[in-house]
Amino acid sequence: MEALQISPSRILSPTPRLTENSIFNSFGGVRQVGFASLLTRNIKKQSFCGNKTRSYNKGGFITRSSNSAQDKEVEDGLLLDTERDISGSVIGFHLIPHSAICDEQIPETQGNEANGGVQLSEEIDTGDKASTRTVHNVVFVTSEAAPYSKTGGLGDVCGSLPIALAARGHRVMVVSPRYLRGNPSDKQFSNAVELEERAKIYCFGAEQEVGFFHEYRAGVDWVFVDHPSYHRPGTPYGDTFGAFGDNQFRFTLLCHAACEAPLVLPLGGFTYGEKCLFLANDWHAGLVPVLLAAKYRPYGVYKDARSLVVIHNLAHQGVDPAVTYSSFGLPQGWYKALEWVFPTWARTHALDPGEAVNVLKSAIVTADRIVTVSQGYSWEITTPEGGYGLNELLSSRKIVISGITNGIDGNEWDPSTDEHLPCHYSVHDLSAKVQCKIALQKELGLPVRSDCPLIGFIGRLDYQKGVDIILTGIPELLQDDVQFVMLGSGEKQYEDWMRQLEEVYKDKFRGWVGFNVPISHRITAGCDILVMPSRFEPCGLNQLYAMRYGTIPVVHSTGGLRDTVQTFDPYAKEGSGEGTGWAFSPLSKESLLATLRIAVGTYKDHKPSWEGLMKRGMERDSSWDKAATQYEQVFEWAFIDPPYAG
Repeated sequence: MEALQISPSRILSPTPRLTENSIFNSFGGVRQVGFASLLTRNIKKQSFCGNKTRSYNKGGFITRSSNSAQDKEVEDGLLLDTERDISGSVIGFHLIPHSAICDEQIPETQGNEANGGVQLSEEIDTGDKASTRTVHNVVFVTSEAAPYSKTGGLGDVCGSLPIALAARGHRVMVVSPRYLRGNPSDKQFSNAVELEERAKIYCFGAEQEVGFFHEYRAGVDWVFVDHPSYHRPGTPYGDTFGAFGDNQFRFTLLCHAACEAPLVLPLGGFTYGEKCLFLANDWHAGLVPVLLAAKYRPYGVYKDARSLVVIHNLAHQGVDPAVTYSSFGLPQGWYKALEWVFPTWARTHALDPGEAVNVLKSAIVTADRIVTVSQGYSWEITTPEGGYGLNELLSSRKIVISGITNGIDGNEWDPSTDEHLPCHYSVHDLSAKVQCKIALQKELGLPVRSDCPLIGFIGRLDYQKGVDIILTGIPELLQDDVQFVMLGSGEKQYEDWMRQLEEVYKDKFRGWVGFNVPISHRITAGCDILVMPSRFEPCGLNQLYAMRYGTIPVVHSTGGLRDTVQTFDPYAKEGSGEGTGWAFSPLSKESLLATLRIAVGTYKDHKPSWEGLMKRGMERDSSWDKAATQYEQVFEWAFIDPPYAG
C-alpha cells in the first residue's frame, strides 16, 4: 500500500532517540520522541521555574520534573514541555509559559488531552483569579508566506498570523516551498539551514525526494520544502506565459511533505509529533486534510490530529482532469472526495462528461473546520453568486464555517514610525499627514495643492477589483476639483488605459504601472480617500492600511469590505458622528461617483467630521492578536468532535 511504501524513506539524524513500540509499528518508520536523558522525578514547589517534563500520577494530577542543570531563574520566554500518557510514554510536546509550571501539581484530566492541546491552569500568587490556557502544535501549510514569498493577502496572513499565535504560547510551524528565482529575492532564504532529514514521497507514478530547510524566527519554525520544481523564475504560480503546467505536481509535493514534517523533523531537538493542528491555506494545501484521513489514520498515525481549511479566495480551486487522480498518491477508494463534475453549460462540447478532480472541494469535505477571512465572505461562499459551484457543499457544512477578519502588521504599517514616509504622524497629532500629501504630489509631478482632495487606488488591475468601473468613471470625476492616483499592474488593457488617462489629464491623474512597496506606503499616507470598488473581496487589506493611516476608504459593500468599513453617519451619537468611511451598493459607475462626491463634500465642507472619521479609523483594532484570539476559539471547536475518518 502507498502508506507503507513511503515509510522506509524517512531518513532521521543519527543522534540517539527513543522509538515507539506500539500497535502502530505496522506503519513503519522510527520517530524521534525525545531524549533518553530526560528523566521524570517529582519536585517540591520552589520560587523558580526550570525545564520540566510532565506525567500523570495515580491521583489524576500532572506532576512536574526538572532537569537539575536548568534549575535557575528564567526571566521570560516559553518552555518546551513533554506530554506523557498514564503509562509514562511520551505522546507529544507543547510550549508552556514559565508561570504555568511553578506549582507542583495541577489538576487535569486525560479528557482534556483527547480534546487536543494541553489545558494549563495557573494560579498567580498575587491573588488573581486562575486563568486557563490551551496550547497546540500548529502547522500552517501554505504556498506563500511573507517575507519569503508573497503575491497577495495569502502571503501576508501566513507571514503574520503564525507569529501572533506563537506569541500566545502555541508551538507553530509554517511549511512552504523554497522558491529560488535566480534574483535578489532569493536572499530571503539565506538564514534557512538545510536539515539532514529528507522525505521520499510516492506520487505521480514515481518516488519523489524532497529536502527541508529551517529557520527559527519570531518564535516560529519556518520550514521550506526544497525540490527542483520550485527553482525557476516567475511567481509561485506562473510567469509571463501564464500558470505553470506542473502546479498540481508542485503543490501535491508540498502537501505530502507538510504531513511528514511534524513526524520527522527534530526542530529544537523535538519533533512536533502526531498531535498537531493543521491549517491548510487555499487549494494549494487542500490535500492535507485528505492525506490525514486516507494515508495516515488507517495506520494509527495522526489519529488525534485535526485540520482546518482556510479559504482566502474560493475562485481558485485546483481543478484538473479526472485522469490525474492517480497522481495524488491516494488510495483508489478516495476518488469521491475529489470528484467534481462540471455543469452542462460549462463543458467544452456535447460529448464532454465534465469529470474532473477538485482539490479545494476535497479539503472542504474532509477538514474538521472551515475558516474564511471575513464574516461576510463566510456567508457569500454559501450563495450561488459567491460559491463558484461549491455553494451547496458549503451550505451543507455551514455549521463548521467561521469567518475571521484578517489583521495587519502594526509594526510595518504604523504612520508614526514608517520608514517609507517623509513625515510621521499619529492619531494624537495629525498635522504631518498634510506634509505626506504634499511630498506625494511633488514626487508624482502633480500640482501641489494641500486643499485639493487626493483620491488613490492600490491593487491588481483586473476585473475582480472593479478597475473597469473606476476607469469609465474617471473622465466624469475629474471634471470636479480632485486629483487621482493609481498604483498596480495586471491586465494590459487596464495598464494602457491608465497611460492614456495620464496623457489627457496631466494635472489631475497619475498612473503607476507596476508595484512598489515604498510608493504604496506613501500613497496610503498621502491620499485623503482610498477607493476599492471590488466585485468581491474575501477580506481586503488596503482598506485596513488606509484606516490605520487616517485615509478614508470608499468601498463596494461586499465581503470583508462590508465587515470592516462602517458607513459614516454624521447624526449618530448626538451629532458627534460614527463610522470610518463609506460602503456603497450596487456596484456601478453612478453609485461609485455619487459616494465619492459625498466623501469629497465632507472633506471640503465639514472638517470636524472628517477629522472624526480619520481618528476613528486610526483607533480601530486591526491587530493580528485580535484575529489570533478568534482562531484559538476555532481550534477548541475543532477538537470537540472526532476527526474525519472517511
